[in-house]
Amino acid sequence: MSPTAGIAAFAPARVSEIEARLGLAAPTSTTSASPMTTEAFQALLATAQAEAQRLGLTTAMKGTTSTGATAFRTASAGGGQSVVDTAMEYLGVPYVWGGESLDEGGLDCSGLVQLVFGRLGVDVPRTADYQAEIGTPVASLAEARPGDLVAFGDPVTHIGIYVGNDHMIHAPQTGDVVKVAPITREPTAIRRVSVPSAVSASSAQGPAGLYSTAGSAASAGLPAGTPYADLFRAAGARHGVDPALVAAVAKAESGFDPSATSPAGALGLMQFMPSTAAGIGIDPLDPAQAIDGGAHYLAAQLERFGSVELALAAYNAGPGAVESWGGVPPYRETQNYVAKVLDILAGGA
Repeated sequence: MSPTAGIAAFAPARVSEIEARLGLAAPTSTTSASPMTTEAFQALLATAQAEAQRLGLTTAMKGTTSTGATAFRTASAGGGQSVVDTAMEYLGVPYVWGGESLDEGGLDCSGLVQLVFGRLGVDVPRTADYQAEIGTPVASLAEARPGDLVAFGDPVTHIGIYVGNDHMIHAPQTGDVVKVAPITREPTAIRRVSVPSAVSASSAQGPAGLYSTAGSAASAGLPAGTPYADLFRAAGARHGVDPALVAAVAKAESGFDPSATSPAGALGLMQFMPSTAAGIGIDPLDPAQAIDGGAHYLAAQLERFGSVELALAAYNAGPGAVESWGGVPPYRETQNYVAKVLDILAGGA
């Protein structure tokens, strides 16, 4: 459901009935859940990452597939595996009632489905009940393939994306995050939606594609143990920027400290000045918003200057300085900053 029409489309009693059946707590707003503390978010994210690791799942952004993931990677017709790979990029993104993009701070179940299929060039309806009617029916979980939609409730009130081995990836409920979970009840409907086989998660990063540093290949993988890895992947995918580049900027800016404050007053992981953060509508102290905002800003500078070095210089000194000097400004701080980020991106400390 849309953020504006969302809950208003249902009678309050009906909403309460659905929430009770699914074990949901109604949010205080029709567009977003109550803000989580950093500690709560980290705990939920760690749970999602641990579950994905336990199942041997990796995302397409890593460019590799672990042995344990083999059971989830079948030759599914219509590009079903690309659906799974794309969905995996959103692991750890907070659940937000009515959320259909990261601009809203998170996703709900049908918002995740619509976003994933939209990135792969397939338009699907916005709500779970209508999504449960598209494509072709699948008789049972025994016949389901990765990428199939699995819907629950009568009428349908929840939907996820099948990943194999009786598991799905979904946005469960308020206070939780997008994660892989076992299917514990019989789906009301299983639907197979055709995705062009030529489309894959690696080619669905957005119009800008993944940028690479000059003279090196794109660094779509993230170093092991990178904090907020799933948020970097999701933001990179959304804005068409190498997530490793966004992570390198965060490391150079704050050392991955979401509460960092500079002497000049810059805040958070990506060290936004309060006026800049307000201008793009983000909370710089919220990790998900800060990372998404940083990726958005980097994408704009990459588009503007066509170079990673110049985009980094613009991030540090401002685009006006880059334009005035016709390149990286001759400021020691900016030159050191560009070199530092590129060194991190190349695998340095």
